[in-house]
Amino acid sequence: MNKQKAYWIWYPGDLELYHALKQNFSRVERGCAWPAFWKSDGFRQRVTYRRSYTLSSPAAFRAVGGPGTVGYVLVNDRKYPLGGEVPCPAGAVRVSVHAACIGCVPAVYVQGDAVFSDGSWTAEDYCLPPVPAACSRYFTESSQRVDEWPMLEKTFNPVRAEAVQGGALFTFETELTARLRIVPRSPGGMPERVFLGESREEALAGDQCYFSCRPDPETGLTPRQALRFAFLPGVKPRDVSVQALHQYVDIPVRARFACDDELLSRIFSVAAHTFSLCCDVFFLDGVKRDKWIWGGDAYQSLFVNRYLTGDREIEQRTLTALRGNDPPLTHVNTIVDYSLLWILGAAEHADAYGDPAFLARMLPRMESLMELLLAQRDENGFLTGRPGDWIYVDWADFDRDGPLCAEQMFLAAALNVLARLSAPEKAGRYRETARQLMEKTERCFWDPEKQAYVDSFTSGRRAVTRHAAILAIVFDLVPQERKRLLAQTVLFNDRVPPITTPYFRFFELDAMCRLGYLREVLGQIKAYWGGMLDAGAVTFWEEYDPKKPAQAQYAMYGDPFGKSLCHAWAASPIYLLARYFIGLTPDSAAPDGWRFDPPDGFFSSCECEFPAGERNICLSLKEGKWARTSKEYKKE
Repeated sequence: MNKQKAYWIWYPGDLELYHALKQNFSRVERGCAWPAFWKSDGFRQRVTYRRSYTLSSPAAFRAVGGPGTVGYVLVNDRKYPLGGEVPCPAGAVRVSVHAACIGCVPAVYVQGDAVFSDGSWTAEDYCLPPVPAACSRYFTESSQRVDEWPMLEKTFNPVRAEAVQGGALFTFETELTARLRIVPRSPGGMPERVFLGESREEALAGDQCYFSCRPDPETGLTPRQALRFAFLPGVKPRDVSVQALHQYVDIPVRARFACDDELLSRIFSVAAHTFSLCCDVFFLDGVKRDKWIWGGDAYQSLFVNRYLTGDREIEQRTLTALRGNDPPLTHVNTIVDYSLLWILGAAEHADAYGDPAFLARMLPRMESLMELLLAQRDENGFLTGRPGDWIYVDWADFDRDGPLCAEQMFLAAALNVLARLSAPEKAGRYRETARQLMEKTERCFWDPEKQAYVDSFTSGRRAVTRHAAILAIVFDLVPQERKRLLAQTVLFNDRVPPITTPYFRFFELDAMCRLGYLREVLGQIKAYWGGMLDAGAVTFWEEYDPKKPAQAQYAMYGDPFGKSLCHAWAASPIYLLARYFIGLTPDSAAPDGWRFDPPDGFFSSCECEFPAGERNICLSLKEGKWARTSKEYKKE
């Protein structure tokens, strides 16, 4: 952090936990508030911040607390109230700010020429040893409220207004996360209710619409919500002015991609817009439903984010919010595999950004979460769910009798990560546990006749889905010859049910790319994501089944409009195209931290740019030759 600038400071993790509570409690469905259904960890209510100085001359500063914060300041042994000017003598000075708050994070802001708050202060909670205080580029002004994340705003006008069903339907060019501003042009122009939809059909569906609201009678504003269509019953288009005030966190998209294949260029662009909408204070699953912070969505977002924005802070905020405090008592989002993906994701972040301080803070939490997982293995050593746990993996028709094979693959991968990162005395145990687990998985789940892993070895049904094979390949859990075999017996076997969610398509296409099936993957990207574009998508969806009729495409979870039409896990073409078809791979020993090894034969021309720390990597393909340059990144 800039040592000459003051920052709001707080105990590490507390601001993330506070804003995670706000985010996960913000969901509203048809007028009913729906807070997230998992254990929600809170922030510390009492923190002391400390810093020692050697001052060449007397100085003064002012310390203030966040909303509802009470406390005092100590300079050496003299006490002063928060908010007033505090004098400091020349020489050695010990400054401590004692802060407490019930309803919000007890953050403080110290401002002075010589004494000011930043990351060099320590924080202590009267339980653990002091730790470096946390701060952020988003909170640098004393007038800011730490309970409100700063947002940028951009105004959009509708591209179409039409009279329909006795009201006015307004259409925006694309999906937004916005408040509507409604201004009557004549008496009766202010509607009593507004119906907002990701699709035209949803906005016109009346009480079936997922989100409706009453505009504020004074301002004409509606709450911030995902929308592309707005229906105002009982109003004529000419009688009202409607604008969308799109509100977003300042996380610029730094990547661009344009090639001679117009469809691929469009897929990348739509995926970028989809993902950008889902980058709020945290990675969100979707912007309409649920607007919650989910571990599986976040894991995939890590891979997309490093190629699109390169913003490490949103990754750290998301991982911190998902994990919560120690000791862990429940699984991330109650989902056992999401706990495993959290461990894998924390390691991915540390590897991608070379962030030893963050890893040092997270590694004990990775290990304690693994202990919770290992404690719920069955008599055969396989991971199972406890009452209240959710074994998810994917929306698929698994044979869930007994332990699920795919879950063991996730466990083995997480154990291998901890074997690499943990201290030697712990690493050996993790490594041996992973080895024994894969031996037992081979013995119990491998079907010699089908040459594939079955979902369950206890039911006798010998059902095969794609998921265990995909994870064995992606996480390098089996030898190369086994990977090649699984590609033929599972991935290219039409008798094995296909993957229908973009969520697990990420893993499947990643597995195929790792085995060199790039042309097949490119065809699937164009067919699957291109199919959504053909169906009218302006952002990519939570799930897409081309066999469903058009009128059924918006339904999910037994709800006619339950499907999210802007979902973070649907943005994976950004990662796939950048890593495998451009050939850009993280490598700390390479220029700008990225190795560039493009495959031949996929593009005749291409212009692209990707984030690399404080610089951007610029790649250009002309007349069969690639050129690589870099430039300093300058925010527009």
